[in-house]
Amino acid sequence: MNAADQARNLELAQAIASVAALFRRQFPDARANLTPWRDDPHTRAWAERESLDLSFHFPGWNPRNQCRSMLVQLRLERPPEGEARPRLIGVLIRGLTYESERWRLATMGEWQPTGSHLPQPAVAGKLQQLCRDLFELFCDPSRGASNDAAGGNDAAAA
Repeated sequence: MNAADQARNLELAQAIASVAALFRRQFPDARANLTPWRDDPHTRAWAERESLDLSFHFPGWNPRNQCRSMLVQLRLERPPEGEARPRLIGVLIRGLTYESERWRLATMGEWQPTGSHLPQPAVAGKLQQLCRDLFELFCDPSRGASNDAAGGNDAAAA
C-alpha cells in the first residue's frame, strides 16, 4: 500500500519520513516517491494494509545500482495495544528499470541480492545496512525523522 496512504497518525507519519531519510542517507541522489502505486480500482483490489510501499528514483540508470529506481516494501505487523507504530517483520527492495525488475533483496535467508543484474557489492552492503536501520527504527519508537535526517545512527554512515 502506498506509504502516503498509510500515514494515519503522527507516529506512523514520522516513521515514513524516517524511512525516506534513512534511504537518502545511503543514496543521497535518490528522490523519494511515497505513492509508487496507481490509484485505480484494480490496484486498490491488491492493496495490503500490512504493507508500507515507497520508491526511490535516481537521476538516470546507475551502473553501480544496476537500476533506475528502487521499490521498498516494508511488511508490518499490527502495533501492540496502546502503541501507534507497527512492528517491522520484513523488507523487500527491488531494483527496477523501465523494462523489468533487475534484482531483489529480501530480509529472509542471507539478505543477498538475487536477480539477472546484481548491484555492486558496495551497494549490496548499503542495502543491508539500510535494512538493519529500518528494523532498528521500527523497534525503537524514540527514533524520529529529525534524528534520522541529522545522522542519528553513526553505523549507517560507515
